[in-house]
Amino acid sequence: MHTFDAVVVGAGGAGLRAAVALARSGLRTAVLSKLYPTRSHTGTAQGGIAAPLGNVEEDQWEWYAFDTVKGGDYLGDQDAIEILCRDSVEAIVELEHMGLPFNRTPDGRIDQRRFGGHTREFGKAPVKRACYAADRTGHMILQTLYQQCIKHDVNFFNEFQVLDLVAVDGRAAGVVAYELATGELHTFAAKAILFATGGFGRIFKVTSNAHSLTGDGLAIAWRRGIPLEDMEFFQFHPTGIYKMGILLSEAARGEGAVLRNGKGERFMERYAPTLIDLAPRDMVSRAMYLEIREGRGAGGRDYVYLDFTHLGRDVLEKKLPDVTEFVRTYLGLDPAVDLVPIQPTAHYAMGGIPTDVDGRVVLDPENTPMPGLYAAGEAACVSVHGANRLGTNSLVDLVVFGKRAGLHMAQFARESDPVPVPADAEKQVAARLESLRRRREGENAAAIREALQATMMEHASVFRTRQGLEKARSHIAALKERYGRVRVADPSRRYNTELLEALELGYLLDVAEALVVSALNRTESRGAHWREDFPNRDDAGWLKHTLLYRGDGGDHEIRYKPVVITRFSPQERKY
Repeated sequence: MHTFDAVVVGAGGAGLRAAVALARSGLRTAVLSKLYPTRSHTGTAQGGIAAPLGNVEEDQWEWYAFDTVKGGDYLGDQDAIEILCRDSVEAIVELEHMGLPFNRTPDGRIDQRRFGGHTREFGKAPVKRACYAADRTGHMILQTLYQQCIKHDVNFFNEFQVLDLVAVDGRAAGVVAYELATGELHTFAAKAILFATGGFGRIFKVTSNAHSLTGDGLAIAWRRGIPLEDMEFFQFHPTGIYKMGILLSEAARGEGAVLRNGKGERFMERYAPTLIDLAPRDMVSRAMYLEIREGRGAGGRDYVYLDFTHLGRDVLEKKLPDVTEFVRTYLGLDPAVDLVPIQPTAHYAMGGIPTDVDGRVVLDPENTPMPGLYAAGEAACVSVHGANRLGTNSLVDLVVFGKRAGLHMAQFARESDPVPVPADAEKQVAARLESLRRRREGENAAAIREALQATMMEHASVFRTRQGLEKARSHIAALKERYGRVRVADPSRRYNTELLEALELGYLLDVAEALVVSALNRTESRGAHWREDFPNRDDAGWLKHTLLYRGDGGDHEIRYKPVVITRFSPQERKY
């Protein structure tokens, strides 16, 4: 049994920012990570982090808030969005003082560039709002926060995969984790626990997400009776490398790269005449699919082009070095002279574990918190992204709400007594692991995972219909039945990655089911959730959040909670 004041599950940007806040508050803090922290997926975020600094051109936090509300198709909670946009400036200054090496203007200020959906004067024209460190912004944030954690004596448990949440009388009391190196189970007791376990893009066949993003935290919470919010909203990023899904940052379009169809046309002029290639991601992804459907894909295939050729080698090498290298390495092309084949790639979950603005996990439409349990980052839904996230807003979300969660956890831990963790807390998890190890015959986990990813890609991606979603629901039910017979060939205990992948498959099936059930229920089109059989946004019927509960028998219950509107009334979304 390990005992700490606070336990953070996940070592990406949100987890590390919370850990810094906890450690600076003097609390004994542990971070549990299934990877080494510096390999967390935050490190792949490339293009920038938004803040209305106004260093390059005039900007205001109200303009930023409007863009975020509009970008999210008016489903975001505006009280949380106002906090995000106001606190973003302080968050950038803090990162700078921690040592983050931002790109600079000639006079020494933090440089900024354009990103999709970010505008000045409430939509009049694009604005330079994204602070950046070349196209390695997430990597630099991750390294900076990790160094701060080391400086403040945060305790790291690397390659520990959390498998269960321990709750006593309705209060979070600890977690059970599996140590990959030994195969042993560990129980961690703490007054406050944060889930910052990232997203779940691996439910799709083509995705920008790392192999580790399997929805662990969401599924564990869901199995413990905590609802999942707005799961139907999953973003596809327009510029994934064809067939691979590896992301080419939106910073490329921010620096001037343009989208072209098979005829060489700059087709976004038809869909978003003001922002063109810098329209929000949901709109660009749909436009790409429509071009391909209407026979204007490149070479008659299911991709279009990203054109860098007019930017010049100096811009490519200095401002987009990773993007340039990805194109060379994975496609064997030179972006300075070649058109780059791209397609939408599954990228970001707007939904997740519901929280309030201090990161407290809430259990119902009245926002009743579960004492001691917190969530932040992509695993959480504080609802700043609504139905569609703007580029650069994920990194702001991590540092703003990661810090707020850490500060509230510190206050809660100081004011609370510890809850005794039951001696048999590991019993249920141990039985599950032994069952997998001892099964001699059964299904292969990889085959089930591939079938799930293909189903989700075909029926629950950029365009959806009732017929397709019902097929996906039926397929997932069949796959879950097969999962009950899954076996692992490797019975060993040390570094048994096959065993862990089998466990992760269970999480993938759960979150995929939650997405499909929520998408079937919402009979409108809003942001990234596009129903071809219900193509219009329906504010009268659907300006509300979905809370999906899982019953003991695997049945589902849906409740709703209202969207918080403070200053921006819903209006038609045009760019």
